[in-house]
Amino acid sequence: MELRQLTYFVAVCEELSFSRAAARCFISQSAISHQIARLEHDLGVQLFERSTRSVVPTDASTRLLPLAKQMLSLESAIRAAARTTSPRIRLAANMSFASRSLSAIARARAAHPDAEIEFVIKPFRQRISAVADGDCDLALIRGSVEQPGIEVEHLWVEDLVLATAPEHPLAGRTDVTLTELGAFPLLLPPESEQVLLHNVVRAAFADLPSGPTYGPPIPPDHTATMELINHPDAWTILYANSPTEGLALVELADRPLRVPVCAVLRADARRSPILTTLLEVLHTT
Repeated sequence: MELRQLTYFVAVCEELSFSRAAARCFISQSAISHQIARLEHDLGVQLFERSTRSVVPTDASTRLLPLAKQMLSLESAIRAAARTTSPRIRLAANMSFASRSLSAIARARAAHPDAEIEFVIKPFRQRISAVADGDCDLALIRGSVEQPGIEVEHLWVEDLVLATAPEHPLAGRTDVTLTELGAFPLLLPPESEQVLLHNVVRAAFADLPSGPTYGPPIPPDHTATMELINHPDAWTILYANSPTEGLALVELADRPLRVPVCAVLRADARRSPILTTLLEVLHTT
């Protein structure tokens, strides 16, 4: 049994999908299926009942899940305890924050030349867990999170990008209204995967007579670009710094759609000078 197998096992239990779990762990679906099969062989039990339409944890999985989470939490604690005594910060984010994060890290290190600052890529849930477990000192997220022992600090506000296929009737316009957009299908990932975007849409359309017209959800293994090519009458919403090659952008006439970007920290953690500097730089970068 390997810790990575427990990581994959927890992901499948929480996602109830091998494809979504693979995307969350940044590996292929065949690889995660192989590792789960190895774990089942090592334990001598079946962990999931699989069909073409569903993945259902067995009773053995129900018993194993809390223990697997404890093991992974212990691993994070061991890594945190083994850190060097020299100033060191671990910043967790995803690739969309890379440019701003690396710029902030460079400026923070200029102020603290002896410090070591790591930039680690993690999915949303793993970022929060890493901070809670002490494996990372802070994480960048869009939106907010409420969890005991976690503190959220607002950093900046980010404009969202509205995109269409190049042949869309609204493509390239800078005076589009939400009412006009509401007449066309809106393509988004399922709400379970993008709660924040769905909340932003609901809030934006709240005062209008009618809400958006939703098209089919974007599957986990598809891109927004491909979906808009397949549905040239549709539109979508992207986070800033998302790839927009091959797409046309539109701008709202009144106010842009926006989301807050926040830092997640442990509420009981002492803020070192380097961490304080890094947060100050992120505020202003």
